[in-house]
Amino acid sequence: MAYASKDLSVLAYANGFTLWHYTTADLAADVDTTGYFNGASDLLRVGDMVLANCAVGGSPSGGVLVVATNAAGVVDLANLTPFGTANSD
Repeated sequence: MAYASKDLSVLAYANGFTLWHYTTADLAADVDTTGYFNGASDLLRVGDMVLANCAVGGSPSGGVLVVATNAAGVVDLANLTPFGTANSD
C-alpha cells in the first residue's frame, strides 16, 4: 500500500513541533521507509513525531516515528520505536 493523507492527523501543535497520528494496514518496516511520507512533505518537519498504528487488520504494531529528514520533497522517518513489550501470556 502507500501513504494515505486521510490517515494522518494532528494530535498537538506547540512551538513549531507537531505530534501526529497515523494509522495504516501497512507494516512498520514499510511506513518508516524513505519516501513513504513524501505526500506529506509540506506538513512534516524534522523533529516532528508520529504515533503510528501499523499493520491494522493483521498483526498490529504501534510506536513512535520521528521525522529525521525532509528535503526537496523527500521525507525520511527514523525506524519505529515500539510501545511496550511483547505480550508473554
